[in-house]
Amino acid sequence: MNHNRHITFLIIAVLLTTASALSRNLTLHYDKPAEFFEEALVIGNGTLGATIYGGTSSDQISLNDITLWSGEPENGVTTPDAYKALPEIRSLLDSAKYREADMANRKIQGHYSQNYQPLGRLLIQYDNTKDISGYKRTLDLNEAVAATRYTRDGYSFSTEYLASAPDSVIALKITTDNPDGIKARLYFDSLLPHSTRAHGKAIEAEGYAAYQSYPNYYDGLKDSDKHLYDPARGIHFLTVIKAITPDGKGVTAYPTGDIKIDGPREVTILITDATSFNGFDKDPVKEGRDYKAIANRRMDLASKKSYEDMRSAHIADYRHFFDRVNLDLGATDPQIAALPTDVQLRRYTELNERNPELEALYFQFGRYLLISCSRTPGVPANLQGLWNEKLLPPWSSNYTSNINLQENYWGAEVTNLSEMHDPLLGFIENLSKTGRTTASNYYGVDSGWCLGHNTDIWAMTCPVGLNGGDPSWASWNMGGAWVATHIWERYQFTKDKEFLMRNYPLLRGAAEFCIEWLIEKDGKLMTSPGTSPENKFMTPDGYAGATSYGNTSDIAMTRECLLDALAATRELGIDKKFASQLSATISRLQPYKIGHNGNLQEWYHDWPDQDPRHRHQSHLFGLYPGHHLSVDDTPQLAAAAARTLEIKGDETTGWSTGWRVNLYARLRDGKNAYHIYRKLLNYISPDNYRGKDARRGGGTYPNLLDAHSPFQIDGNFGGSAGVAEMLIQSTPESITLLPAIPDDWSEGEVKGLCARGGFTVDFAWKDGKVKSATVTSRSGGATKLHYNGTTKKLRLKPGQSVDIHLM
Repeated sequence: MNHNRHITFLIIAVLLTTASALSRNLTLHYDKPAEFFEEALVIGNGTLGATIYGGTSSDQISLNDITLWSGEPENGVTTPDAYKALPEIRSLLDSAKYREADMANRKIQGHYSQNYQPLGRLLIQYDNTKDISGYKRTLDLNEAVAATRYTRDGYSFSTEYLASAPDSVIALKITTDNPDGIKARLYFDSLLPHSTRAHGKAIEAEGYAAYQSYPNYYDGLKDSDKHLYDPARGIHFLTVIKAITPDGKGVTAYPTGDIKIDGPREVTILITDATSFNGFDKDPVKEGRDYKAIANRRMDLASKKSYEDMRSAHIADYRHFFDRVNLDLGATDPQIAALPTDVQLRRYTELNERNPELEALYFQFGRYLLISCSRTPGVPANLQGLWNEKLLPPWSSNYTSNINLQENYWGAEVTNLSEMHDPLLGFIENLSKTGRTTASNYYGVDSGWCLGHNTDIWAMTCPVGLNGGDPSWASWNMGGAWVATHIWERYQFTKDKEFLMRNYPLLRGAAEFCIEWLIEKDGKLMTSPGTSPENKFMTPDGYAGATSYGNTSDIAMTRECLLDALAATRELGIDKKFASQLSATISRLQPYKIGHNGNLQEWYHDWPDQDPRHRHQSHLFGLYPGHHLSVDDTPQLAAAAARTLEIKGDETTGWSTGWRVNLYARLRDGKNAYHIYRKLLNYISPDNYRGKDARRGGGTYPNLLDAHSPFQIDGNFGGSAGVAEMLIQSTPESITLLPAIPDDWSEGEVKGLCARGGFTVDFAWKDGKVKSATVTSRSGGATKLHYNGTTKKLRLKPGQSVDIHLM
């Protein structure tokens, strides 16, 4: 048994070494501690997250739990009978009274979403900090382990940090060869109401979030009044922090709630947390989880394991997902690669240096982030993924469903992280329940469900604004149509019919809402009222308006949702009557129009945008992430989409840049896709940095997190998906290799990308041409493989592969 086990481990070691060689350098590295959040390194196990500053006199670890939100389950309707305002709005629009229509549209608004909350921070305060040298701070994406290493007073000193999903803890291991050992104090603090006590070798902090809050941009209250607290309401939490030494000595707890570490050369610090959140429709106090028992049980179990065992279990669990895809875009000059990551990023921006390893690192960083923040059932990654330090975070760090929530998951299937898609897919079921109430009360639609501009952990679906929000961002109801397309997207990649059958009612419900919401005007079906997310048109008399009818983005999302539902009925062989209704509706939808500038028209009338370079490009939805516009099938509309992007230019926010990478890739424009990808990696200074050399705008922070700015994680995920879209594109019937390969990536190799139809693909290329490929079918099926201007028909059995060698 030992002999066979040794051989198995040897094989695994060889495979892992090969994988690492293919991926080249996948470590973020820095030569100083982080001063700002945008310089700190993030780790997470899908529920618990930490933001690591790596200081030498004091080390701050900001903590988050993805289930810690303000608020309570949705209860009632903020604006009963809001739908009764619809006839007035439609009449105003028919009379071309757009200013009045905008005002009337505010009558169809409800409450705001709740705020995602910070858990707190662990502060490690060191005593001996006289002489620090040789500092290095790293995050190894191959293992999801962060570290700081340096010399303290002439002796080596290091800290490792990891977030373990198997053990539900964040673990730190501090070591030194100083004979005097480690001398430090541990403190916990939180912005939330809490109490802290220390006993034995542990700190316990118990607290609770507000039962009601308002967003940071709401002007109706002072910031200090935007959170309402009651210890008998809201989500409660228990955080446990324990210090463990090899001999059990050198750790003392104090009544003040802190812990002293005095003398050990090695100490392991374990952090765990649990909240009372028990589902979107459960009162977190009356029906909450036994969070105290859960947190204590997790700590008891983890405390019995060695750090090395926890580390091994964590790495094995993480690599099960991460190692599925490897990407090599070429080697960076070793002198450049040796520079700290933030310096590389800045030189990449300012000197236009070639750095393919940095470009591949950013792609894999997106996959790392998704594994780290999207593993909690029914609780998807939010606007900041998992990592937030503010009580009033930008845009509540909520789920913004007019692009940002969905963009978080664009790369999940194609980059072989289908399981990370599950939290969003589970969340859709919650939305469908509250969304039926919203459809009826706000829109007078009694069939199906819908979703507005924002949602939160409570699956809020109403349009926001409290009857005072600008309709450009508050009055929108296509979120359900958009998010439901993820159901068909998942099926196309996995061919899991059980999943499709189970989730078909959700997709049907979103389509039902769209059908009933449509009105007939000028012989076509369209929406009225409608908006194009966050954008405004200019009327001939100079009014900047938001509310209109027949807006292209509404129709695009409706069309895609109906097409998906129709495809699902055919795939499952069910619901033929509804399928006929879908087909009839699709045939009567308002068609696309091309404007006088050759652009894809965003509004029913050929009117200009208030801001021609606006960050949103929602009317291009049918091109990406939708599928009903394409270079092959709708060449004139694809050309109009390209013209739209040309007019918008390339200066925009981080998430918008990520979207544009994908749009250009779908247009098979590798030159512009790569140009925009480089724009996404534009170096941006930390928000609070005030030096003369500060850089602002959309791009990437020193820690590689996306700069909207401020930080939003969607750009990371959109950029990662965009790289995949440049390398491989697929439909249920075909796979195209290198559809938008730029000249700068003329040679490379990728393994493990997924394609629609249930396939995985490995391939290598040289001089922009595929030289070898392996296609594997996970479930059996046929496809057409397009490469180098040729097509090869494939029909494979489940698990069967075919190899293609060309050079």
